[in-house]
Amino acid sequence: MKLFEKGCYYKGKIYESADALFAETGLKASRENTLSYGILKEHGEERDGKLRLRFDAMASHDITYVGIIQTARAGGLEKFPVPYVLTNCHNSLCAVGGTINEDDHVFGLSAAKKYGGIFVPAHMAVIHQYMRECFASPGKMILGSDSHTRYGALGCMAIGEGGPELVKQLLCRTYDIDAPETVCVHLTGRPRHGVGPQDVALALIGAVFENGFVKNKVIEFVGDGIKSLSVDYRNGIDVMTTETTCLSTVWETDGKVKQYLALHGREDGYKCLKVEKPACYDGLIELKLDEIEPMIALPYHPANVYTIRQLNENAADILRETEKKAETLFGGRVKADLVSKLKDGKIRVEQGVIAGCAGGIYENLASAASILRGKSTGNGAFSLSVYPASQPVYLATVENGILRTLAESGAVIKTAFCGPCFGAGDVPANGAISIRHSTRNFPNREGSKPGEGQISSVALMDARSIAASAAAGGVLTSAADIDYDETVPEYRFDKGVYESRVYSGYGRAKPEEGLVYGPNIADWPKMQPLFDDMLYKVAAYITDPVTTTDELIPSGETSSYRSNPERLSAFALSRKVPEYVGRAKQVREAERIRLEGGSPEEALPELATVYAALNGAGEDGRSAGIYSLVYANKPGDGSAREQAASCQRVLGGGANIAKEYATKRYRSNLINWGMIPFTAEKCGDFACGDWIYVKGLRAAIENAEGEIKALVINGDGVKETALKLPTLTEDERRIILEGCLINYYRKY
Repeated sequence: MKLFEKGCYYKGKIYESADALFAETGLKASRENTLSYGILKEHGEERDGKLRLRFDAMASHDITYVGIIQTARAGGLEKFPVPYVLTNCHNSLCAVGGTINEDDHVFGLSAAKKYGGIFVPAHMAVIHQYMRECFASPGKMILGSDSHTRYGALGCMAIGEGGPELVKQLLCRTYDIDAPETVCVHLTGRPRHGVGPQDVALALIGAVFENGFVKNKVIEFVGDGIKSLSVDYRNGIDVMTTETTCLSTVWETDGKVKQYLALHGREDGYKCLKVEKPACYDGLIELKLDEIEPMIALPYHPANVYTIRQLNENAADILRETEKKAETLFGGRVKADLVSKLKDGKIRVEQGVIAGCAGGIYENLASAASILRGKSTGNGAFSLSVYPASQPVYLATVENGILRTLAESGAVIKTAFCGPCFGAGDVPANGAISIRHSTRNFPNREGSKPGEGQISSVALMDARSIAASAAAGGVLTSAADIDYDETVPEYRFDKGVYESRVYSGYGRAKPEEGLVYGPNIADWPKMQPLFDDMLYKVAAYITDPVTTTDELIPSGETSSYRSNPERLSAFALSRKVPEYVGRAKQVREAERIRLEGGSPEEALPELATVYAALNGAGEDGRSAGIYSLVYANKPGDGSAREQAASCQRVLGGGANIAKEYATKRYRSNLINWGMIPFTAEKCGDFACGDWIYVKGLRAAIENAEGEIKALVINGDGVKETALKLPTLTEDERRIILEGCLINYYRKY
């Protein structure tokens, strides 16, 4: 795989210069000839330097849709203006917290009836498989409140965002972004024996994540290599592009995509997407499919990639290096023991899982069954779980004998569920390693709690190599090293299972219907507008190279409390900075007392010293709003969940400071919850526990200033620093000034 930062020109083949293209074709290249340009142009307009987009459909799951609908209701929601799919694939177990997960599902169905939505009951389909089967098609755009909202293989530009961005669409507002750059992925060749879509995806992630090559850009897949891939295979690559930090994807389409849509009863939605005129791209990735080997992403990030061959040949060194990284990551609170898995020169793991939008698709299950036919996973420590991505996939694998073959080998067959992707299903034992064809392997994604001395680890692999390892009783094995029949039985989609159970109410809103609330579904607390001056306490200071949203708000059992902002906020940073919640609550209480006319020093005695220091520097400070903030080098990698920001806001948070933000999604979430995404070059000017006073902040936001002076107050006295203010649209400025998106919609 090769990366070309200077970009390229494409028309049937790659040209590295415009002159070379023109000499051969006599044509000039343009960015307007890219696939994404045409789709974006059809879905919005450019105004004030921003693209303002409207989507064809939206999707949310049961961790996010309650909060989205509650927020939209506060903004005046009357009916869903586009098809809005509510799936129930995250809190499906209904185990933690009593009735509260199922209460959310009942609320979701009542909202689908009242506002005209589509409700997919639990265990019917994972969110992205349903959207592939029923909605995504060439030239369309879909917005989802899940970071893996990616349907580019079907020619559909899909974007995963935090819930407030879906709220804007529900209230007939637009999604506003800078015109994104595009990167061309030129596919050639065909995959080798034993190489699956996860292998291709991991190789791509490993090449571009750390260097930010595609960050917030659109990836366009072109080239003759596409025709060697089935649509299932393309979907398996595409869904993992979220881990590259790109904004979205789109692929050239062909007869296989048309056949896929016809199979799902949507042939009329087909459109041929092909780069017909010379297109200019901002970057190029030459991806030779025939050079990709079976891959593994070791803990604790999808970009921590090696070939399985490379790992097996250098196991002790690589595992030891991963342990060192883990020690830094966990701050010495718990030790990841990976080297002990190396026995007699072979790596032995305890668990395999094939699940979700990446792993549970039909061809992955068919290939795994072919590898395991006539073999046993063994009756020792190793176990294998398989989750078909939807009930139609489940039925097809039953009809073709695929699930029978898997079950006969010892695999346990389960229903459509995203739990293994975020730590709410198949939690391994302490110290165990799980190999998974799922989307992520961040810390805690397997369900462990390092803060309580519990640690297990996830490595990402393709279903084929997981099956090969299962056939070896848990010995890490590449699918390239075994013989198996790669023929995939023909797939038949049975839409009857959806017709029997899915509520399809789009265009038939019933405003007279009432919403059904459970005891855990709570409204958002009142949030104040931005004050003229602000006084922030640094309640968490994180120096890791990257901070994930899983670390900002853990997944797993906390998902059960997503509909209760106050209860959920108690988990904020709990596995990264356990002291954060207590610190933030003290600051919040001080602000409550101040707003009521009392002395905030009653809740936070150290404020007396802070005010005295400010007075000595010629500043009063007592009229300033008192809020907490989080510093992290690069926060926001991973999930789109807005709770990573909203929980801080509920606890009295007012800002983040960072060197840079990992994703556009997280930065947008901060803004939509009224929090300022500051950046700073001199991060060493302050530390955890310090106070930062920013005078004239409201005026600076109103005037779109790019930088503001601030005073840092600590035991050493008062010193000046500078904070960079974000570039904001007019609407974003108003959202911050009003205190959050809810307040903004109430006023405007």
